[in-house]
Amino acid sequence: MIEDLVKQIESRFAELGEQMTDAEVISDRERYAVVGRAYRQLEPAAKLATQWREAQSTADGAEELLTQEGEDPELRDELTRARERIEELEEGIRMAMVERDPNDDKSVIVEIQGGAGGDEAGLWAGDLYRMLGKYTFAIKGGGAYSVFKFEGGTHRVQRVPQTESQGRVHTSTATVAVLPEAEEVDVHVDPNDLQIDVYRSSGPGGQSVNTTDSAVRVTHKPTGIIVSMQDEKSQLQNRDKALRVLRARIYDRALAEQQAELAADRRSQVGTGDRAEKIRTYNYGERRVTDHRIKLTVHNLDDVLEGQLDEITAALQADEKRQRLQAQAAA
Repeated sequence: MIEDLVKQIESRFAELGEQMTDAEVISDRERYAVVGRAYRQLEPAAKLATQWREAQSTADGAEELLTQEGEDPELRDELTRARERIEELEEGIRMAMVERDPNDDKSVIVEIQGGAGGDEAGLWAGDLYRMLGKYTFAIKGGGAYSVFKFEGGTHRVQRVPQTESQGRVHTSTATVAVLPEAEEVDVHVDPNDLQIDVYRSSGPGGQSVNTTDSAVRVTHKPTGIIVSMQDEKSQLQNRDKALRVLRARIYDRALAEQQAELAADRRSQVGTGDRAEKIRTYNYGERRVTDHRIKLTVHNLDDVLEGQLDEITAALQADEKRQRLQAQAAA
């Protein structure tokens, strides 16, 4: 079984490698991008397959020498280590070949809002924004969704708020929505379906902060989705940014509709923002962070809030792979 899988990996990887140097493929920008993406995705499994071949060769050689020369402690140890390595590599190959989430390589748009807890919920949303912002720099866009999709949901905090004068611990929440950023190839937005309005940007209390109509409101008439943008000084920049957000929201809606039959396998991200709907709890008093989806607790709250999410993310990714592997085996 594993031998057949290794052969399939080797054959497909070689085929993709040939296509990467094919002049016809290179001249087709879209096709070349698809082939390149498939090549990069298969590369880790191909490396494991090569290591499996090497370990298998070592084990076969040790077995042959033991048969010819009789029992030898060093050869026996070498054979044991090779067999252990083979088992480890076989598990790695199976995990590497688990069907990936098709959105994993996309960049993301992350929306954070205060949930339950009043003013403290708003402060906590700001802390989450800073935490995720610091982690963003580690992934540089490529493969962003494969990391950030695990952050979607209700984040619960237990701490003494800055606004609390009696020193009492409050429990508050903030919600995070993670949307894969759509490209034109994913979502076609007909300009005729858009209503674009411009207006003057305003600050707190309605105070005008711009003397030109630089703010933009885009309405997608077929879906009723509305995006307003006034972050940039230029109307053109606000329009482009609003359209990017709009495409992401349309894509997210279309994806949910297309995959309705898989809804049971998809985690609800934001929900109502109630305290009971938490995916993760940040307890300041005990300096711990608990991810309730995989029952993982770490005691490095300060590091996590500084954006060091690797340990938690790796555990969530491993859990997702195990679930996908089980689903493939049951199919």
